Amino acid sequence: MKTYRVAILGCRGRGRAAATSYHYHPRAELVGLCDLLPERYDELGEMFGVDARYDDAERMIRETAPDIVAIPTGTESHHGLAMLVLEHGVHIDIEKPLCVDLEEADEVLEKAREKGCRVAVHHQGRTGVVMHTIRKALEEGRIGELQHIHGYGKGYYGGLDLMNIGTHMINTYLGIGGNCRSVSATAVTNGHPASPEDVVTAPVGMGTIMGERLTSVLQLENGVSATLLNHRYPELVNPMIELCGSEGRLMIEQLVYHLHGQPCAMYLPARYYETAGPEWVELDPILPHDVDPELCNADDYLFADEFVRALDEGRDHECSGEVGRHVVEIMMGIFESAAYSRVVELPLQDRRHPLRRWRRENGLGDPPPVPRDRPEWLVEEDRRLGRLVA
Repeated sequence: MKTYRVAILGCRGRGRAAATSYHYHPRAELVGLCDLLPERYDELGEMFGVDARYDDAERMIRETAPDIVAIPTGTESHHGLAMLVLEHGVHIDIEKPLCVDLEEADEVLEKAREKGCRVAVHHQGRTGVVMHTIRKALEEGRIGELQHIHGYGKGYYGGLDLMNIGTHMINTYLGIGGNCRSVSATAVTNGHPASPEDVVTAPVGMGTIMGERLTSVLQLENGVSATLLNHRYPELVNPMIELCGSEGRLMIEQLVYHLHGQPCAMYLPARYYETAGPEWVELDPILPHDVDPELCNADDYLFADEFVRALDEGRDHECSGEVGRHVVEIMMGIFESAAYSRVVELPLQDRRHPLRRWRRENGLGDPPPVPRDRPEWLVEEDRRLGRLVA
């Protein structure tokens, strides 16, 4: 069986996770590391015994001839790096979200088709322990017919929460209820319906966003409705997804599996919770058998394993570029619905970013640049909203 040569482009936290998962996979070999800071690639190189270390991505690709390049970088650099790697005819494992908008995502997928490459977008929860556990419960009919999905994010500023943790949540919705047909949403900033002036540049390279509190309804193709709350909270919380069925409920308490954390999935053997009724029951997590979860994150390993098997079989990863683009399209649809106060059908015909378009229609240019650091950005946003004195 083929052993896949893997290079890592970006050696920070998510780069370490990608390197670890491929290092421990029996069908993968780490052949190159690239980062702008030598201390980062040196640390990973010493950890995994990789001597090929670079600060130039094209040179790394030419000299190491990888089959897969992992791109675990900030979202604002995804488009440029993906286009660079794909130009060399190399498959990519790219961090979520795929890109900051649909125009960029379209270009990446067109380049992948042109070069005959596969794109896997790193929504590790979609192929991870929690999803395996939940799917088993659904297949066993524990909650009867699935009727509705509900979830809330981490409590970041709403639009940022959508672009960050919302990507994982939406992809989970899609893996359970099928593709999204339409969205409707409302956005509130500073206690009022968000206006074109409330369209701002997100921190941490997440593009253009709107809304301190985003409330969205998705209609999925399997007849399932889904609600998604991306609301700014005073403190961060653990995101949650609840699946409501005709005979019971399932709760995803961890979008990604943590070995020593709280329960990852729960089951309620009743349609509604009642204080005198059945209690929530923890479901046994379904872990991979061929890796020690103490050494390697189970979800990242399962994501890498799915890519290896997909390439073996000449098919797309379950979290393919098409799926990753659909997630971006849903998020753009949510922003469009909130801006224009209407139900938005998918796929979107206008591929431009709806919030930048909305600002231009109201005589405004693109929002100005902001601090990249999220806490610093929140201070500046509160100052813009008149909550802090300069």
